[in-house]
Amino acid sequence: MSSLSQLRERVYEANRELPRRGLVLYTFGNASGIDRERGVFVIKPSGISYENLTPDKMVVLDLNCRVVEGSLNPTSDTETHAVLYRAFPNIGGVVHTHSPFATAWAQAMRSIPCFGTTHADHVPGEIPCTSVMSANQIRGDYEEETGNQILACFRDRKLSPGDVEMVLVAGHGPFTWGKEAAEAVQSAVVLEEVAMMAWHTLAMAPDTPPMQRALLDRHYLRKHGKDAYYGQKPTKRDTGVSEDE
Repeated sequence: MSSLSQLRERVYEANRELPRRGLVLYTFGNASGIDRERGVFVIKPSGISYENLTPDKMVVLDLNCRVVEGSLNPTSDTETHAVLYRAFPNIGGVVHTHSPFATAWAQAMRSIPCFGTTHADHVPGEIPCTSVMSANQIRGDYEEETGNQILACFRDRKLSPGDVEMVLVAGHGPFTWGKEAAEAVQSAVVLEEVAMMAWHTLAMAPDTPPMQRALLDRHYLRKHGKDAYYGQKPTKRDTGVSEDE
């Protein structure tokens, strides 16, 4: 089991990667990572610029959002991260940004159709957008209700968080996740790129239909299916088996 200091370091690096990838400005956005064995997660502190972040400034909380370690207030989106960790037991990291193209789709309250193979390599269909929050939800525990909107979207559409590692929150922006914080950042990068491509596709040809299902499935399954053949198979050295065995 890795130490909390190691998790702090990984979450710090994930947060620092967001501005490097052009996904955040100023203090927009946040990344977190969870230690399932300890039942705690680490997240960016609220309102601290990315330039001034250090691993020791990361905040450690339990899954009820009680601070376990750290002297700074956690990001205001903490409750949303916690909702996702509690509901999706196989994820290890969550990212929220206000990246321009993904946020534009969220503000338009539109899911992103799958127009081509770049999208299909990562998601087996459209990237969903949640429904609009009710006034009561907004007046209530807003950040927790944001997470609940994501859960309702996946439940209603019968989506798996293992297949679709990204979502748009209507009127707000994107959330992404992965097996660890670094993978959640990668999902955020992919989402922004796909959102940009989709926007340009519709700008050029507004009547473009989603790509044919057969090609979508072929591209997704060759990377993620049980008979996937994309990439390199692990060598004996990678699996810890001696070359002589």
